[in-house]
Amino acid sequence: MPQQVRGVIARSEGAPVELTDIVIPDPGPGEVVVAVAACGVCHTDLTYRDGGINDEFPFLLGHEAAGTVESVGEGVDSVQPGDFVVLNWRAVCGQCRACKRGRPQYCFDTFNATQKMTLTDGTELSPALGIGAFADKTLVHAGQCTKVDPSTDPAVAGLLGCGVMAGIGAAVNTGGVTRGDSVAVIGCGGVGDAAIAGARLAGASPIIAVDRDPKKLDWAVDLGATHTINAAETDAVEAIQELTGGFGADVVIDAVGRPETWKQAFYARDLAGKVVLVGVPTPDMRLEMPMLDFFSHGGALKSSWYGDCLPERDFPMLVDLYEQGRLPLDKFVTERITLEDVEKAFHTMHAGEVLRSVVIV
Repeated sequence: MPQQVRGVIARSEGAPVELTDIVIPDPGPGEVVVAVAACGVCHTDLTYRDGGINDEFPFLLGHEAAGTVESVGEGVDSVQPGDFVVLNWRAVCGQCRACKRGRPQYCFDTFNATQKMTLTDGTELSPALGIGAFADKTLVHAGQCTKVDPSTDPAVAGLLGCGVMAGIGAAVNTGGVTRGDSVAVIGCGGVGDAAIAGARLAGASPIIAVDRDPKKLDWAVDLGATHTINAAETDAVEAIQELTGGFGADVVIDAVGRPETWKQAFYARDLAGKVVLVGVPTPDMRLEMPMLDFFSHGGALKSSWYGDCLPERDFPMLVDLYEQGRLPLDKFVTERITLEDVEKAFHTMHAGEVLRSVVIV
């Protein structure tokens, strides 16, 4: 029988979100109903609310989540009721050209649930990133569920579903950071600080944090940065070069995603170094640079999609590292809130006062 539960929706562009009743259908073939335990408040949800993704309102927001499988549909054998899972928005298809080339982390045809969750009047909801987890329960494709250790704090585990995985993966997977590499990270919010944590985990040194907010630079140090640069007071490119023997960093990660920060990343790297873009630009942003600079600097210019992660490989491994005390995922959880507090959390996040607010359901 379909279930009526609570969910946080955005009805129209820029309007405050609201907590209302929604309807979750029984899972169909390949689908799973998950009882949500925790869901992080990610900037992508705010972008959905403000119409920056598309105009398919109303949206059921939330996607950075962990919970327990409640029921499964026909043909599902990868998870079963009672499994503790982290939800992901890259359910690998196994059939697209990327998967067939052995690169499933780039899967071009990921799965979402086929059925729609609705309002009580039957209006179909668009779940954020195919998940919609600011709710008591949600309907997803089975491939969006990754089993992890059930003893893990859901507020911590859920962060791997988006921002923390994006940052760690930008350093370790996309950037290929390894022992002794010098790394600079521009933008020290949740994703940038996760990149710093990933670089530290990989054995990088130095790890240079760049931001304009002293509070964010303090967070960066707590998560593994060895040096900080306040870009409001100092030329970031010159400062990074000075801290790396005059050469520039081996890997520079742009966790902001603006033309000016990408240029800083480009010129702050060493010859043959890497630039990794993980901050998300807006459609109107443009970049103008001399082509000769691209040629003469060599190296690699990369974009990181979801940290180029493979959830079934990366999520359990990162949970294990957290439980071993080697990856301080708990430091990303600034506050624990309720579904009623999501709109307030958007304002707190926009003001740069938290790394992550996490909804506990």
